[in-house]
Amino acid sequence: MTIFAQEYLPTIVRRGLAAGAVGATLAFAGPVAAQPADAPVSFADLAERLSPAVVNITTTQVIARRDQDRPVVPPGSPFEDFFRNFRNPRRNQPQRATALGSGFIISEDGYIVTNNHVIEKADEITIEFFSGKTLKAELVGRDPKVDIALLKVESKEPLPFVKFGNSDLARVGDWVLAIGNPLGQGFSVSAGIISARNRALRGNYDDYIQTDAAINRGNSGGPLFNMKGEVIGVNTAILSPNGGSIGIGFSMASNVVAGVVEQLKKYGETRRGWLGVRIQTVDESMAEALGLDRARGALVAEVTADSPAEKGGVKAGDVIVTFDGREVDEMRDLPRMVAETEVGKEVDVEVFRDGESVTLKVTLGLLEEGEVPARDRPRAPEEPQPDVELMGLTLTTLSPEARDSLNLGEDATGVLVADVDPDSEAFEKGMRPGDLVLEVNQQQVRRPRDAERRVEAAREAGRNSVLFLVQRDGEPRFVALSLDKG
Repeated sequence: MTIFAQEYLPTIVRRGLAAGAVGATLAFAGPVAAQPADAPVSFADLAERLSPAVVNITTTQVIARRDQDRPVVPPGSPFEDFFRNFRNPRRNQPQRATALGSGFIISEDGYIVTNNHVIEKADEITIEFFSGKTLKAELVGRDPKVDIALLKVESKEPLPFVKFGNSDLARVGDWVLAIGNPLGQGFSVSAGIISARNRALRGNYDDYIQTDAAINRGNSGGPLFNMKGEVIGVNTAILSPNGGSIGIGFSMASNVVAGVVEQLKKYGETRRGWLGVRIQTVDESMAEALGLDRARGALVAEVTADSPAEKGGVKAGDVIVTFDGREVDEMRDLPRMVAETEVGKEVDVEVFRDGESVTLKVTLGLLEEGEVPARDRPRAPEEPQPDVELMGLTLTTLSPEARDSLNLGEDATGVLVADVDPDSEAFEKGMRPGDLVLEVNQQQVRRPRDAERRVEAAREAGRNSVLFLVQRDGEPRFVALSLDKG
């Protein structure tokens, strides 16, 4: 499980591992590996220099308590006054919840970076400095999408601060230093290496650095330093079965954070570019079905109505292979590229469509304002047609009764999946009864026989797989099925 490294007071839960450790004696044959030339003899000088710019953050929130023990009696009941008189009069008074986290100063005039989840819903934010001094902080802005918040304190004296480094230059195996407020114990330093790069945990804009430097609850929002003393990450979460560090921690990369911080400082909010497409990964079977040379790019499952993508000519079924001159190697690259691009900029979007590369001109919108519900697809009433057994699927006409039971709009169109063979590839890839097949091989289907014809055409063309556009609960996605497994 992923745990955000924030510490809540007053209770700290500590649970040990269930299995005991087994000791072993290791014998080495041959020479012992030499210490790397750039390994520090000590982190003491670095820790001493950087610690004054790291802060502890305490937040308080007033929570209204509900009287769980109050009996439920109807208004006007003779027992109403009895229970009111004998209830604990303090039971429903508001309570103050306290939480701890970390942060770091990025300018001498008092701007402080931390995680959004550290200060979210806080009524009061208190900053404790390395010297022991405390100041109240105000929220400048926050970005839940990458879990970053920017705070500001007013200080009579210039404050010590640290600078962002270039996280793209960080390499797996580099030494790193984490400083923060773990488990509410105050300023603490831990060291380790970068274990992995470009990790994604939950969002479209994730770019986490994984480290084995000890990160615990309360470290949230604290800095991850390289050996130059530059901030290359913001410690955000840990992977742990017991709530404590097991050497798998995650820090949001500084190149993502620095851009967000600049926007929060300038606007009090983020202003990301917006394209207006729903996308999914292109795997090998999809690439083959589309005629793409290899698995790459981002497959457009749906285009939002009146979006920059629609106005620029992007269509469902396109594979976006370059954006603004940059290669889209995999799906998760595209959201970050779009978000980092200036709102209102006209960009070249190269798509792979019907076996050819097409370059489109798209003027980006503003993500925070531009997202609108996807356009409904037009529908003409359909007469019932015979069911079709196809590639482990039983396909049937979309009847008015099915439309009502599945809460589909009046304009919904497609072929309904009535049943799925549990031993089929379709079942293995997540297709289920109640799914709506909108397209087969990028062509609309309205009757079961339409889908059958599209599959037959793919066989005759020598394709190894066929592409289904499937919708469930209003969410479209592509599924590639192998023809030799049908």
